[in-house]
Amino acid sequence: MKKLLILLAFTVATSLNAQGGDYNTKGGYAAEGYDVVSYFNNKALKGNSKYATTYDNVKYKFATQANLDTFKADPQKYMPAYGGYCAYAVAVSAKKVSVDPETFEIRNGRLYLFYNSWGNNTLKSWLKEKPTELVKTADRNWEKITN
Repeated sequence: MKKLLILLAFTVATSLNAQGGDYNTKGGYAAEGYDVVSYFNNKALKGNSKYATTYDNVKYKFATQANLDTFKADPQKYMPAYGGYCAYAVAVSAKKVSVDPETFEIRNGRLYLFYNSWGNNTLKSWLKEKPTELVKTADRNWEKITN
């Protein structure tokens, strides 16, 4: 009976954790360890592990104590859209694709990250096509691929 209760508790905890969110944590951190607050100052800065925190079971690093404090005051404001996966890929193919953390856009107060490798900079494609429409499509697709 005791083993059954432990197994049940583990199953419930795992289920709750899985529902917490779907995040791209390549390298063990959100945004591959880049400082998500720095993006809002139009800079992609690598975070330092001495300025780290965990939010929604995801680890974040920051370049400065001030940025860490800023994040802690309002974490939802700084979290990357679509769990930090490529916004363009979520919009056009409903796929979770890793990103280049130095390729980003802040649009309407929201952080979007993009794939940029092998001559394919999806931020350029995002900007050429109608980003406002792509956001709407990506929002719908994100609901489908994470539920």
